[in-house]
Amino acid sequence: MSTPLTARLIEEYASASQALPSSGAAADRRNAAIEVLRAQGLPTSRDENWKYANLRVLERLRFAPAAGAATATRVSVSAADMPPALPDFARYVYVDGVLSATLSAPAATGAATVTPLASTPAVAGAATPALKADERFAAVNAAFATDGTAIRVTAGTGAATPAGIELVFVASADAQAGASYPRVAVRLEAGARLTLIERHLSAGSDNSFVNSAVTADLARGATLQHYRLQDLAGRAIMFDTLSATLGADASYHLHGISTGAQAARSTLTVRLAGERANLAMAMAALGDRAQVNDMFALVEHLAPGARTTQTFRGISAGRARVAFNGKIVVARNAAGTDSQQSLRGLLAGAEAEIDVRPQLEIYTDDVRCSHGATVGKLDDNMLFYLLSRGLDRDTAQRLLKWAFLAEVVTKISVPALRREIEAHLPGALKDATLQELL
Repeated sequence: MSTPLTARLIEEYASASQALPSSGAAADRRNAAIEVLRAQGLPTSRDENWKYANLRVLERLRFAPAAGAATATRVSVSAADMPPALPDFARYVYVDGVLSATLSAPAATGAATVTPLASTPAVAGAATPALKADERFAAVNAAFATDGTAIRVTAGTGAATPAGIELVFVASADAQAGASYPRVAVRLEAGARLTLIERHLSAGSDNSFVNSAVTADLARGATLQHYRLQDLAGRAIMFDTLSATLGADASYHLHGISTGAQAARSTLTVRLAGERANLAMAMAALGDRAQVNDMFALVEHLAPGARTTQTFRGISAGRARVAFNGKIVVARNAAGTDSQQSLRGLLAGAEAEIDVRPQLEIYTDDVRCSHGATVGKLDDNMLFYLLSRGLDRDTAQRLLKWAFLAEVVTKISVPALRREIEAHLPGALKDATLQELL
């Protein structure tokens, strides 16, 4: 589907392709991705699942990777720009999509193997032509990404304690210089366990363009604890695509907190392909000023006895728009499915907007599915109660906002990470004194 934006993207690819890594698997991956984009084009606001996203920002951005930009347009990123390292976690830092060996602290040998994505042909070129319509930005990533990480975890001896890996993606280049393309492929073998922390933050320019793609493949009985933290600068743009497939008895705990960027869109697709697979998804999004934060989550129950719990909490202030569209599809042969959705939004500004949309598409009778969606303002009765106990109005409102997010924050099982988020969220809520109350 040809549009001016898609045509410009393909032209930029033609100009940049000679400088991109061109090994056999990488070249096949790039060519397949461009053909997908040539045939389908990029999403538009006319696409049902994209009507809340801010796509106009793409008209002024460059798609060529910033990794190839002139040195004068880049800034030096140092350890001082990084959040404190977490105990017992190996750290890999990528600046504008390229691994920085000096800022990284790789893991010692163990159950987890971390390798450059380019040296893993079976992963580097996998599945691009089969992307769903809502995953087209993953095809953009496949076409332009210059680096990436392949993580493989086995159940081996000594793996009873989950391996811990932290990926830090730093955007430093201005959007006019090019885009950042984080790319991650995770494979957990049967019975393997992994705790993965994925961070996206800014250093240098606050006007960066990030397009991230993550795939996760969990074999029988594998367990993945995945934390995704988006805290880009106020004028940054981010589109990210996550695709996960769960085998029998696999368990995927997905936690996401999005507080940054001028415009952010997350596309999440999780396929429960094995019997008794389990997905626990807990997401929070905060918007202020004129921010747009949009999430679309598709969960496909493809086998019997699988379970999904989906929790979303969003706060919109100023003139921001926060949206979550959660769709759960239960296939004809997925008897015994258990699915729960709880989507809630809090309006904290007269011009703010919250859109929460639960969807169920069920093709079998033997299921237990429930959903709930509410949007409102702070509870007047709770506010009155706190005021009657001597708290001033501002403090009472801050505490109620914190309590609204607590259902997501309390699900974080890494103590050091939870403390860090509890210290960071007051600033994201523009309530600097709230930290003193916790």
